[in-house]
Amino acid sequence: MCGIVGYIGKKEIKNILLNGLKELEYRGYDSAGIAIIQNENMQVFKAVGKLENLERKTKNFKTEGFGIGIGHTRWATHGKPTELNAHPHLGKFSYVVHNGIIENYKELKESLEKKGYQFVSQTDTETIIHLFEENYKKSNDAFKAFKETIAKLKGAFAILLLTKAEPNTIFFAKNGSPLILGKNDENEIFFASSDAPLIGHAKEIVYLEDGEYGYANEKEIRIFRNSKAIEIKFSPLTDDKEFAQKGGYRFFMEKEIYEQSRVVSETIMGRVTQDSIDFDEFDESFFENIENIKICACGTSYHAGLASAYLFERLAKIPCSVEIASEFRYKEPLLNKNTLFIVISQSGETADTLEALKIAKKAGLRTLAVCNVDNSSIVRLADTTVLTRAGIEKGVASTKAFATQMMVLWMLVLYLANLRKNIDKNVFEKEIDAILHTPKILVVKNHLHEKIKRLSKRYLHGHGFFYIGRDLFFPLALEGALKLKEISYLHAEGYPAGEMKHGPIALADPELFTIALMPKNILYEKIKSNVEELSARDSTILAISPYEFELADDFIKTADYNHPMLEFFEMMLIVQLLALEIAVRLGNDVDMPRNLAKSVTVE
Repeated sequence: MCGIVGYIGKKEIKNILLNGLKELEYRGYDSAGIAIIQNENMQVFKAVGKLENLERKTKNFKTEGFGIGIGHTRWATHGKPTELNAHPHLGKFSYVVHNGIIENYKELKESLEKKGYQFVSQTDTETIIHLFEENYKKSNDAFKAFKETIAKLKGAFAILLLTKAEPNTIFFAKNGSPLILGKNDENEIFFASSDAPLIGHAKEIVYLEDGEYGYANEKEIRIFRNSKAIEIKFSPLTDDKEFAQKGGYRFFMEKEIYEQSRVVSETIMGRVTQDSIDFDEFDESFFENIENIKICACGTSYHAGLASAYLFERLAKIPCSVEIASEFRYKEPLLNKNTLFIVISQSGETADTLEALKIAKKAGLRTLAVCNVDNSSIVRLADTTVLTRAGIEKGVASTKAFATQMMVLWMLVLYLANLRKNIDKNVFEKEIDAILHTPKILVVKNHLHEKIKRLSKRYLHGHGFFYIGRDLFFPLALEGALKLKEISYLHAEGYPAGEMKHGPIALADPELFTIALMPKNILYEKIKSNVEELSARDSTILAISPYEFELADDFIKTADYNHPMLEFFEMMLIVQLLALEIAVRLGNDVDMPRNLAKSVTVE
């Protein structure tokens, strides 16, 4: 997601900010900007697209002597990628950069507009700077105004704010989005969203915790929690930039598995409340006269579409079919104009999916894209887009993109179910409660990962893997098998458990490893019977379930949830980690598996 940098010191401020933003490019962005205060003069530069565009704009700008500055790379969540929507955002005498989502920005904006404040952007972030200046008018105290401002914000945020009212000070706050503060022996102070921009500059750093805020200038650094100053405990900074980008994880894929809790929170933010689901990207009229849904995608995105089809029909009561984009392109499909055509793509550049979207557009269908990259080809072509907000995914084998796609589709199902009045109020409330609990499910527990590491050594040979599941868990079985194929190079197949006896069970023997997804809430007794049939033929069984399964050779116990989607996300985490650990034991390059590319832009 978005990246933040900040600097207080006497060196060339522009260069430190731009170089810091370059170190955050791996997070993904669609626009960038910097703001600098020096000798009480404020300068701001913003540009759409790559950082080289911002560098060109600032080519003739230089600083000398002491000053402060903040910078930002933006991945659009509210409003398109434009200079007006790019950060930093300006008030009359202050600038702010912000990562995260301000959930109550609409109410804050309405209140500020009534007081005469004019908004020039479509973003949630602009409310922060106007609210700060409104609070400053009352107290004439910049830190008090900042503290009152962040107290009114709901949602996730990492904030850096500078103001002419205190021209040598950067105010900062952290809640839900990462923010690091660093310093060195030259009395310089640095801020960033990750370690990488700080390497080579800061000697010591402190990782700010949720709820912490404060201010920094050349004289002092103060951090507060619950209105009380806290002792600052700095720690040494690593000098390995790739290690810093990986956040200490062995591989980007591992880091991205662990990030799923945070990014799914960002997918939800501003869209789900305790009793409603709302999307800024469209209004109710977009779905008028829609009678059915067709989903088109490839690979992991296809599996997300398959799983969501069960939900569209079960909860929203809308007929839903799912097509592999490379097949759809050439089948001369019959398309009805009352069909909503949904395409799913992490990159937004998937060639087969893009061509399928063009066919649907030509046939006059309404089109909706679920995508991770704003301003990509698919996003530009579709009638409307819901961004997954996963941030850039460097591991070729998709993990957090799949998790956020599933969350967006689940939310869309419930939005349509509620719009069409096809869902009971109590059921709707239970679904929302499950959505809000999902980020907690996706927190990787140490004991779980350690168990999977130990188990993985038993699954390095054999003549193949069967991942089996039923209902929602059949597409998850497909996805688990795909993850293993992609990075371990072992043969694996996802299969609907009830179909095993129609042929594939002939393969069963001790060297066939069966990964059985056995959820409590959907068809447990049925899949139990299917697994028993495989066990009777001497297949090696790894059961993943909340219930002990006595015939299993290995068993991973899941939590006893009362909602199938919570089981879905927990089992998703397990099959991702299993594939990772098997591939690591085999000595493979987990992030860059052979023969694969991250964005498939050819047919």
